[in-house]
Amino acid sequence: MQKLFILLFLFVSSISKSQNTGIASKEDWINLFNGTDLTGWEIKIAGIPTDQNYKKTFVAEDSMIRIRYDNYEEFEDYFGHMYFKKPFSYYKLSFDYRFVGEQLKGGASWNVRNSGIMLHSQSAESNDYGQDFPVSIELQLLGGLNQGERTTANVCTPGTAVEMGDTVNFNHCINSASKTYNGDQWVHVEAVVLGGEQMTFIVEGDTVLNFQKPQITKGFINAGIDNDWENFGITESKNNWLAREGEILTEGYIALQAESHPIDFKNIKLLNLCGCMDKKAKNYKSYYIKNKPEKCEY
Repeated sequence: MQKLFILLFLFVSSISKSQNTGIASKEDWINLFNGTDLTGWEIKIAGIPTDQNYKKTFVAEDSMIRIRYDNYEEFEDYFGHMYFKKPFSYYKLSFDYRFVGEQLKGGASWNVRNSGIMLHSQSAESNDYGQDFPVSIELQLLGGLNQGERTTANVCTPGTAVEMGDTVNFNHCINSASKTYNGDQWVHVEAVVLGGEQMTFIVEGDTVLNFQKPQITKGFINAGIDNDWENFGITESKNNWLAREGEILTEGYIALQAESHPIDFKNIKLLNLCGCMDKKAKNYKSYYIKNKPEKCEY
């Protein structure tokens, strides 16, 4: 674990040094959303064929990606996710979100002002037809209910688990140390993802959660059993996942979640931390922390 914290320290230090000396490379952030349409994203909604935007659940509007239920009468468990087209391994993700309006009729009580972004996720195409959630690490987003504390940037683990303090934590959701955000205010969140080593969640500049070694587990929600996969629509691929129990997730897709409460996302961008680390190369970046020599250009 000490090594992981050193990596994070070096990452932050390299950025600070570049700001002070001006000698490090400029950060090349990737905009995951073009601000106009859903190009570059793939949709999978439970019980609906891949890449069909059922009832226009995902909407590009006013420079935002908006999850909307204007064309629904009831939710009817149409859990949906929209996946960016390319997987990533070592990166920093940055975005803003806000909850708006009322929850759609038929949504579960635990889904009021509840959404998330899935990290290290399986692809849209690899989901079973009726699958509710992808095997992934969920950066859970919760809005306050004006009824006490309700943290955001928690971690939830569909088909997975994480290590905390060198011990595997099999709890399905683990709360962060964030503040509670009531109302429809925008909230800024960042995630530093270091392959299969470590993930760190940051809310409004404060580090609120840190964990290690995201991994596949025997159970989907209850990690101690295996018969709950079918409960979430995972039938065709269940045995494949069970055969991978204990495997560390080192990369995957990023997906926005739709689970019955309207939510807006904006400023979704990513800084790739994996690339050429040879200072002699034309495309060397001082902030890279994972070397890919095959990417070097001379």
